[in-house]
Amino acid sequence: MNEPPTEISVVIADDDPLVCSYLQGVLDATADLRVVGLANDGAEAVDVATRTRPAVVLMDVRMPGVNGVDATRELTRDDADDRPAVVLMTSVDSDQALVDGLRAGANGFTVKTAPVEMITAAVRAAAQGADVLSPEATARLLELTAMPPAPIRDPRLAELPDREREVLRLIGEGQTNAGIARSLYLAESTVKGHVSRLMSKLDCTNRTQLALLAGQLDGS
Repeated sequence: MNEPPTEISVVIADDDPLVCSYLQGVLDATADLRVVGLANDGAEAVDVATRTRPAVVLMDVRMPGVNGVDATRELTRDDADDRPAVVLMTSVDSDQALVDGLRAGANGFTVKTAPVEMITAAVRAAAQGADVLSPEATARLLELTAMPPAPIRDPRLAELPDREREVLRLIGEGQTNAGIARSLYLAESTVKGHVSRLMSKLDCTNRTQLALLAGQLDGS
């Protein structure tokens, strides 16, 4: 007999009580998801998440006081193993929020109007440490990163060895570790080591943040 799935604990943060209530009903009705706290603004989200230690925080971007991006930055600023994954909820036209949220450490975004199956899938993926972007947000992010880079570049990029720069450039092109290994004729374990060092050197918590920095490489 199979064991029941392990529950994924979730905190929901949204300044609209109806949204909180709706999402709580959706998640609690799913066998492997359990809501352990609700918050109505970013400051409360940080407080509730600190007390309840959820696996995932489903966070609205626009909230009064401390917004979702700043709350995300607070929740993901250390390297603790039990820090939550954050999935930000937004609309597809929030370009700056999209970039700022990923740079702040969010695992990704989902759209509030997305089907229930997509929202629950996003929570599960984030709990497993995967980056989460809705198809609409992914398309928009690719458009944004394809734009000419800003003249100000992260000085740490110039200090990277050539091989790490190559790996970073391929991450920026959306390649997986397996794809990078094939492109550079390396073992996949070697690529994983390069990715881990890049995250440490560039203070990134996920591949999406690395991809954003890849757009600042010379010749990108």
